[in-house]
Amino acid sequence: MNASIDRQNCTSCGTCWDTCPEFFEEDPDDHFSRIIGKYRNDGSRSEGSVPDDLEDCVKEAADLCPVQIIAVTE
Repeated sequence: MNASIDRQNCTSCGTCWDTCPEFFEEDPDDHFSRIIGKYRNDGSRSEGSVPDDLEDCVKEAADLCPVQIIAVTE
């Protein structure tokens, strides 16, 4: 499973990093959501591979995002 964040449309509400802090975090440079380093695809802050044990919380974070900027694909 992969996840991606449309960082340009992030509102920095914190829902994703509150819901799934093992996978999402606030970027200290621009305060938008980003994927934690060890899960990033090719170092991208906005794309990452979701480990099996975090699938549920990543899906929940995507569902709860008020601006629906997190995409989850199989």
